[in-house]
Amino acid sequence: QAQLGESGGGLVQAGGSLRLSCAASGRTFSTYTMAWFRQAPGMEREFVAAITWSGSTTFYADSVRGRFTISRDNAKNTMWLQMNSLKPEDTAVYYCAADPRMGIGRTRGEYGYWGQGTQVTVSS
Repeated sequence: QAQLGESGGGLVQAGGSLRLSCAASGRTFSTYTMAWFRQAPGMEREFVAAITWSGSTTFYADSVRGRFTISRDNAKNTMWLQMNSLKPEDTAVYYCAADPRMGIGRTRGEYGYWGQGTQVTVSS
C-alpha cells in the first residue's frame, strides 16, 4: 500500500522557521511529481509548492515564493518544505501529495496520492 507521511509541523512564532518532511513508503515515488498543499480552517485546500521527479523544476504559490523552498531526495523517497519568515496566515494543515504526471500540477484534483497532514501554527 503506497503511503505518504508528513512530519515536522508545530507551533512557531512569526518570523520563525519550520522544515516539513514527507516520507513515502510502499512504493517508490522517484518518478512522480510531488507537491505541498495547505488547508486553513474553513478554507479550501490550496497549492503551496511542487517539484518534478528530477527536482529540476519547482513552482510556488505567490504567497510563499521567496520564503519557502521545496526539495526532494529520491534515494531517500523523501520530500521537504523549508519554511522561513513564517507569518500567522501560514497557519494551516499541510499536506504532501504525489502523482505520476510529467509536469507541475497546481490543483488538488491533479494528485492521486495524499498524506494525512501535519499542523503548522504560527503565532503573532
